[in-house]
Amino acid sequence: MRWRQGRKSSNVEDRRGESAPRGAGGGDGLGNLLALAPFLLRSKFGWLILLAMAAFYFFGGDLFSGNTNTEPPSLGPDSQTQTPGQPAPSDEVAEFVSVVLADTEDTWDKLFQQAGSQYPPPKLVLYNNAVRSACGLSSAAVGPFYCPGDAKVYLDLSFLNELKQLGAPGDFAFAYVIAHEVGHHVQNLMGTSEKVQQARMRADKVTANRLSVMLELQADCFAGVWAFYANRDRGMLEPGDVDEGLRAAAAVGDDHLQRRAGRTVSPDAFTHGSAEQRAYWFKQGFTTGDVNKCNTFAALSGQ
Repeated sequence: MRWRQGRKSSNVEDRRGESAPRGAGGGDGLGNLLALAPFLLRSKFGWLILLAMAAFYFFGGDLFSGNTNTEPPSLGPDSQTQTPGQPAPSDEVAEFVSVVLADTEDTWDKLFQQAGSQYPPPKLVLYNNAVRSACGLSSAAVGPFYCPGDAKVYLDLSFLNELKQLGAPGDFAFAYVIAHEVGHHVQNLMGTSEKVQQARMRADKVTANRLSVMLELQADCFAGVWAFYANRDRGMLEPGDVDEGLRAAAAVGDDHLQRRAGRTVSPDAFTHGSAEQRAYWFKQGFTTGDVNKCNTFAALSGQ
């Protein structure tokens, strides 16, 4: 990606270097595990993450102690490491996140203006190990997430390592993840997230999962819409970047993660969509640049 000359966002809230939130470690590990269970089961890695946390608790180690290796990898040779306590670290990965966030702001601000509305951008919170949000206490194990309660995206930079382990390396793969979470913010502003949540509460488990899949795939499509404008209007993409985004979308598909965990693929248990679906909807947004082409609810309701 050609990102180094891009504008940096003023909406990055850096909480790295802060101590873990109260209740996020120490002697109350089991309480934290139980408190996080409902949230984790709705996360990208579901029961697998919960099982890993349980293993930490019952067989030794402290997931929230700060002793885990979460040092974010470099995007290039000139990155700097963060010194805990600095209010505004200037390391390369954080700068990359800030530039990508700023570019999503430019894209969605323009699209909202064209629709006769205003776009209040989300804050993006960088943190280490664990963080408290309006959605509760969360571990870095849940991956990046958006909390509609405070309109913030939460990101532990160690997730870049997770992407590499899932077979999706590259700067644009990471940019896709950020744009996907910003897509959830757009859904929140549009009122889509609330409508889906209300419908899920009234539905059976299979239907609720299906609604969740539709919501996630739409966020993938919105990430593709951002990539369309980042490429057309600002020339940020380089050869191979779209393939990186497609690999990242596929890598976090539910079927891919279920196989990776040694489980039988169960479509009824999907909450984010298959690898094929996630790549398809990202490409749909990228090739059209049209938000109206991201109506996954209409496209998937009859399937």
